[in-house]
Amino acid sequence: MRIVVLGATSRTGLCLLAEARRRGHHIVAFTRRPGTLADVPAPAEVVHNDGRDLDTVRAALACADAVISLLPGGGRRDPHLAAESARILTTAMADAGVRRLVVVSAYPIVGVRPRVAIWILRRVLATPYADVSQMERIVSACDLDWTIARLNRLVDRPATGAITISTGLLAKPRPHSRADSAATLLDLAEDPETARSALNISGS
Repeated sequence: MRIVVLGATSRTGLCLLAEARRRGHHIVAFTRRPGTLADVPAPAEVVHNDGRDLDTVRAALACADAVISLLPGGGRRDPHLAAESARILTTAMADAGVRRLVVVSAYPIVGVRPRVAIWILRRVLATPYADVSQMERIVSACDLDWTIARLNRLVDRPATGAITISTGLLAKPRPHSRADSAATLLDLAEDPETARSALNISGS
């Protein structure tokens, strides 16, 4: 598959690049920090852009089979990164005729347990959570084959393959590795049966 990846040099993005290479996918990597790719197997193509230039995104989508966006919610200096990129991306995909889209979101925006931890996270991360919530609304309203992947807390450890995926709230949300998350995102991009769904994901 030819897969366009936004946020490719995030820690999870780097895991995804490695797994995609292992699976034989052709990756077009969007990044604001191309130097970060120096120590990893190079993707087939690198685009130095944050995913908010319509012409650049549209050009990168030529002949693409799927798009995976790992862009985070914005911070104080750039509070609308995820939502703005989602608007550009969904428009560009519609223009280019590319239908498969997987976007990363955050499970705590819908989670209720553990209550204290969720309450703290929503206060501390109010700006990025508001941004990814808006991103979800933009994506779910578009006429594409989208999947929203709400990830629980990510940790830097080896893959175990122990992942829980649910359309409902998670009974016991657990941390999961970035490597497992990367593999799961690729699985979703490869599987059209998960289209038009928001999935909550944690370790098992």
